[in-house]
Amino acid sequence: MLKDKLLPFLVRYEEISKLLSDPSIASNIARMTELSKEQSNLEPIKDKAQEYISTLENIEENKSLLDDNELGDLAKEELKELEPRKESLEEEIKVLLLPKDPNDDKNIFLEIRAGAGGDEAALFVSDLFKSYVRYAENMGWKVEIVSASEGVLNGYKEMIALIKGHGAYSKLKYEGGTHRVQRVPQTESQGRVHTSAVTVAVMPEVDDVEVNINPNDLKIDVMRSSGNGGQSVNTTDSAVRITHLPTGLVVVNQDGKSQHKNKDAAMKILKARLYDMQQQEQDAKLSAERKTQVGSGDRSGRIRTYNYPQNRISDHRINLTLYRLDAIMEGGLYDEIIDPLITHYQSLAMSAAGL
Repeated sequence: MLKDKLLPFLVRYEEISKLLSDPSIASNIARMTELSKEQSNLEPIKDKAQEYISTLENIEENKSLLDDNELGDLAKEELKELEPRKESLEEEIKVLLLPKDPNDDKNIFLEIRAGAGGDEAALFVSDLFKSYVRYAENMGWKVEIVSASEGVLNGYKEMIALIKGHGAYSKLKYEGGTHRVQRVPQTESQGRVHTSAVTVAVMPEVDDVEVNINPNDLKIDVMRSSGNGGQSVNTTDSAVRITHLPTGLVVVNQDGKSQHKNKDAAMKILKARLYDMQQQEQDAKLSAERKTQVGSGDRSGRIRTYNYPQNRISDHRINLTLYRLDAIMEGGLYDEIIDPLITHYQSLAMSAAGL
């Protein structure tokens, strides 16, 4: 019974409240901080549990009054409101009971790379990135471009950005994968629709404690920056390439004029990629069916299709199709896709947990 599962949370919340009022705890800053954080994490489920238990009690009380000549009709009306609220609370509580993803509150590195489709894929990297920036602005997050490899006609072969904001990973973690676009390219004179693809990777920003890199495992090269840029581009050795020898991962950064800043940015990206690799390995051990976020960048393994002639956007994982691609892309209205995705994966997690 759900009520029985909730009682330990209420008991623990009360225990922490008593501990926090203990003078011996108050003098221990580390312990005080630890308990306060635990209590803060318990608060949402504590509040819902109290409301749920109160709702159950009110339902039982009103059911006992149904045969009462004076109060029966009033009890019946009350139950019409209480029963749906009980069901709604049960769904909310099930979500709260799911194990929390430790990365959910973190900032993220968003990587978008051109796949199949050449110049058109590079143009869509730019369009998709701009749309994510609009979504981030809607959420009150900050976006910092970490690295960009320019293509033709204002397109990008690769775009890497740091998105800072509470819950950025929780909202965008399901965006990773191959995104397919169908539209008439700017370079197409015959008006034919072309299909191209880009890959998206979403990685939580991590600190030194979470990813420990041995300096002896790194090969660091400096070189002249290439491509469009400021006055120092092509004149100073500011570009940095870091190779992680054990995994073969390579990160190149040349966006900043300072070699030091480029190195710091490259190290942050490398840590995020290594952490993401570790997470995927752990997930693979837990589930042989786990698919990596990014495939080969070809037209298979797609998670979403953007069809411009039909003004259609389709997410293939949840069979969701919306005919307002223009509004979603121009206004960054990704909640129309992201929220159903989160609900879908929460439902899968609840089934797996037997909730």
